[in-house]
Amino acid sequence: MLNLCCKLFCFLGLSLLISSCTSIAFFNSSIKQSEQIGYSNYSEIGLASFYGEEFSGRKTASGELFNPNDYTAAHRILPFGTKVKVVNLENGKEIIVRINDRGPFVEGRIIDLSKASARALGFLNKGIARVKIEVVE
Repeated sequence: MLNLCCKLFCFLGLSLLISSCTSIAFFNSSIKQSEQIGYSNYSEIGLASFYGEEFSGRKTASGELFNPNDYTAAHRILPFGTKVKVVNLENGKEIIVRINDRGPFVEGRIIDLSKASARALGFLNKGIARVKIEVVE
C-alpha cells in the first residue's frame, strides 16, 4: 500500500511539474505576429552579413528551403515571417526582407541576409555593411 501511495504521489507531482511548464497563448488573428509579440516598433543598428550559394536548398530554421535569390534574412529573435526594412547606412540603399531563419552566429552582427539582399544593398563584394533594420509588418 505504501509503495502504491509513493507511486501515486510521484505521478501527481510529475504531472503538476509538466503542466506548469506549458503555456497557451491566444492571439487575435487580425493582429500581425510581430505586433502580438511587441516588435511593431523594433529597430536596431549594427553590422549585416550575408550567406549564399553554399546554403542553397538547405532547410532554414523556419523549415523552408533557403534560396539565395529571395529577399530573406536570419535574425536571432524576430518571429518568422516578419518583414524588415534594411537600410545600408553607407550608401542609403534599402530593401524589405522576410525573416525565415535564425542567426547570425557571429558576434557583433545583427542580421544575416540572402545573397540577393546583399547585392541589392550594394555590399556583396565587401561582405558586411553597417545597417539599420526596422520591422515594417
